[in-house]
Amino acid sequence: MELNLQRPLLFFDLESTGLNIATDGIIEISFVKVFPGGESRVKTWKIKPWDYQAHRQLPINPAASLVNGVKDEDLKDCPRFIEVLPELVEWLEGSDLAGFNSAKFDLPLLAEEIERARAYATSRLEEPASREKAAAMLKLTDGIDLHGVRMVDVQNIYHHMEPRNLRAAYRFYCGGKDFENAHTAQADTIATYEVLKGQLDRYSTPDDAHPEVLKNDVEALSKIGARSRTVDFAGRLVLNDEGEAVISFGKHKGKTARSVWESEPAYYAWIEGGDFTLDTKRQFARLKQQFIKERKQALNRPATEDELSGLAQRFNTGKLF
Repeated sequence: MELNLQRPLLFFDLESTGLNIATDGIIEISFVKVFPGGESRVKTWKIKPWDYQAHRQLPINPAASLVNGVKDEDLKDCPRFIEVLPELVEWLEGSDLAGFNSAKFDLPLLAEEIERARAYATSRLEEPASREKAAAMLKLTDGIDLHGVRMVDVQNIYHHMEPRNLRAAYRFYCGGKDFENAHTAQADTIATYEVLKGQLDRYSTPDDAHPEVLKNDVEALSKIGARSRTVDFAGRLVLNDEGEAVISFGKHKGKTARSVWESEPAYYAWIEGGDFTLDTKRQFARLKQQFIKERKQALNRPATEDELSGLAQRFNTGKLF
């Protein structure tokens, strides 16, 4: 069935020097842009990963090379990401995005590479020889908001349409039959125990379809698939049940970003200067600007009748506290 599109849908995938979004870079990116009506365009770029501060090529992690088959010398004559970014922006503009499990890694790394290019351009604004190009790069990328774009993750659809519920898991791992008394607490609990043992049996040795061995360790098992609603791609900020941004690490773990800004505004400066992804820094900066704006609005608004009445009562009694 052909896609029913109102605007172009851009499928994308990338290869990288490794899996650390904060420090690794893109070495290959492929776009398939499908237009309303079914027409499509395909473009793939080989990219020389670049450290903009050290002015050198980023090395590929050997483990990544084993997966993608690319070596450092294969990329030495390729353009850097910042050099292909104008063309990438043309492909991105006006498009929704799609990929397979791309929301967790490909999209965050793409956003991080764009932020690196923006940071480099900003650093070159004071140089007369590069000011014009730097300003053009910043203007070009100003309209890119990968947090706001619609992202179709085909893996999510797969998991949604092929439910990963207990009944399906029991059929898959425990002999292909249903268990009795499903949806009673005891039967479901016993079935869950049997499913976990079946999973450990099935993935105890690697094969072509499942090269990863499932480690028989509670700590390792507990981390598989664990996730929260995140504000930044790295998950340093998560949303609580009220939709507030909450810090998810370090000494302020579990506190709202707002309460930390009110009690320790220097923490935000520490984030800005710390070893965090540029996207994380940008989201903290965005929240800071939001809090500052709200405080100014609160200070400038007229006092309510209740506030005036309470203040008058305090002065009339001669006590403020």
